Amino acid sequence: MAATDRKDDATPRAWTPGSFTLAALALPGVMAAPAVAEGVPETAFVAAKVQAYNDWQPGLDRIKVIAPSMYVLAPFAGTWSIESTLVHDSISGASPRWHTSISGASRMKDERTAVDVKVMRYFDRWSVGLRGSNSTENDYRSNAVALEARVSSADNNTTWVAGAGVTRDTINPVNELVVNEKKSVTDLMLGVTQTWTKNDLLQANLSYVRGRGYFNDPYKLADIRPRSRDQTVALLRWNHFIEGDNAMLAGSTVRSSYRYYSDTFGVRAHTAQLEWVKPISDRFSVIPSARYYTQGAASFYFDPVYDPVIGEPFPVGNPRYFSPDTRLSAYGAITLGAKVEWRIDQRWTTDVKYERYEQRSGWRLGGNGSPGLARFSAQFLQLGISRRF
Repeated sequence: MAATDRKDDATPRAWTPGSFTLAALALPGVMAAPAVAEGVPETAFVAAKVQAYNDWQPGLDRIKVIAPSMYVLAPFAGTWSIESTLVHDSISGASPRWHTSISGASRMKDERTAVDVKVMRYFDRWSVGLRGSNSTENDYRSNAVALEARVSSADNNTTWVAGAGVTRDTINPVNELVVNEKKSVTDLMLGVTQTWTKNDLLQANLSYVRGRGYFNDPYKLADIRPRSRDQTVALLRWNHFIEGDNAMLAGSTVRSSYRYYSDTFGVRAHTAQLEWVKPISDRFSVIPSARYYTQGAASFYFDPVYDPVIGEPFPVGNPRYFSPDTRLSAYGAITLGAKVEWRIDQRWTTDVKYERYEQRSGWRLGGNGSPGLARFSAQFLQLGISRRF
């Protein structure tokens, strides 16, 4: 990325939506796999995916991301397994049009590479895992390590999980506003998964994230944020298998989830998601999905009123912290999507997934969102293939 370019920090990092690392339920450094009997995987598993993401605003095509990724899970030495993900993002596009009366004209281009490795040791009814990850791009480096422990009940109907992770980031923006700025994050997570009935699986996770260091966006003219950000996340999931004689519903599974988020910036957010896993035949499944997200604005977010001559103003008065970043504004968003899976044979599976995202300030739950925001749209396409050995 050229030194004159302006970096859009809102673009997805290597942890792009849809990537394998989204198996982490709430924390960036702690993975929470589905509840299964605590045992070494019976077979090795390899998957490759190519993900394409782009977003736009009225009259402005913004960010495009192409992200190939590879995932490997393999047992070894009888009581061990290793799991790894490699993701490479190629990002290009325009800086954002945050508000309706100004357009983004500058261009940006960047690449990111992220690798994640987890080693797991299995015992009779419990397991422990150590994870390390690294993400590198032109102006941002991140390293993380996490420890995870799981314990299952004697009947394998209940699994408890606890995890702790530490992340260290180094920020060197190309405009050299800061040099070697640091950010550190500590993650803690507790969770339980319970087989409620033969057709119902429940999961509850509670996470706490403590962040200290540099949280400003160095590519925004007016952006001064606190040097601490604590986050709390509560996640509930319910998977229900449908029996009966109804040809449309029988044999399908409904996956539902609710996530509550709050932080010391003042942001409060709710996410509700619903997926329907519908087998079409022994080999084909269709999975439509819908997600609604809503959040309130950070306490120091301000709505700029643009002047046609001077452009973006500073906030009124002399506040200690301020930011016009719309990721900190009040808005709502709806995502609709579908995934098709084809099990070619006992070993090979392929899939195609598409999602469309729409964001509006007026869609905020419980009141109007922040004024003056341009509509924001995005779409995501994923192609994947996997094999068991």
